[in-house]
Amino acid sequence: MKARLGVAPIAWSNDDLPELGGDTPLETCLKESREAGFSGTETGGKFPTKPAELKAVLAEHDIKLVSGWYSGRVLENDLAEEKDRAAAQLELFRENEAAVFVYGETTGTIQNRREVPLARRPRLDDAQMRDYGRRLTAFAEHCHDEGVPLSFHHHMGTAVETEDDVDRLMNFSGEAVGLLFDTGHIAFAGGDGLRMAKRYGARVNHVHTKDVRENVLKGIDRERQSFLDAVLAGVFTVPGDGMIDFKAVAVLCAEIGYEGWFVVEAEQDPAKANPLEYAKIGHDALAEALGEAGYSIED
Repeated sequence: MKARLGVAPIAWSNDDLPELGGDTPLETCLKESREAGFSGTETGGKFPTKPAELKAVLAEHDIKLVSGWYSGRVLENDLAEEKDRAAAQLELFRENEAAVFVYGETTGTIQNRREVPLARRPRLDDAQMRDYGRRLTAFAEHCHDEGVPLSFHHHMGTAVETEDDVDRLMNFSGEAVGLLFDTGHIAFAGGDGLRMAKRYGARVNHVHTKDVRENVLKGIDRERQSFLDAVLAGVFTVPGDGMIDFKAVAVLCAEIGYEGWFVVEAEQDPAKANPLEYAKIGHDALAEALGEAGYSIED
């Protein structure tokens, strides 16, 4: 079994909360990502958006493009409009050999609205989810044809947040809709990540390894606090610093036959959690767990 270790730039600079690392240059993020031992990175708001420019920046730091977030709106847009919206990012990822296209449904999302509590996130009934699954499948097939497979990101504050939401989306969508297994988001949503990943193992095509601080999670008032409030409170951290058993995660990923990128993604306040120090903690804990599960780490 082969694995590659990547990291997300959100620990250095948070696009939804500019006060968290907003003044940290991309150069620092990439240099420290490599120093921590990672061979890949996901994109963020400070990354070049032209294929050749991004390729040059990544080559300068000897780091590969893993993937990156796309704010999808298939729920409200027709297919032609969504294809147009995604065209530039699909080209950017294809030309830089990204493994997947991380899709998050942002129609009605509250993930970036600090004034809206978690309890008021959008929800879909079965009829709406069935229609959404059909439309998302068509868009995912387009991404596949463009050379960058879609990986759906279940995410706090969106219409697909809980394990039940994921169940219904997987049941109502086709095989072209891959699943991003995000350990932190499914734990925050109260789901069983191992059960979810095992159930849809054949469709897991990307993994985000985010840990959760149990004491912070238990203190979140979902009727009053927003997702960003939870982030600022420190609900997320890197593997090895929270409540999630990443050795069990690694074993499960091996059992379902997942090979590819494992990305450390943990949005935190860089003034409280030094990004380089925590990146090293996450890298080492993840590498140890994967090694014990029989993976060889490729650089």
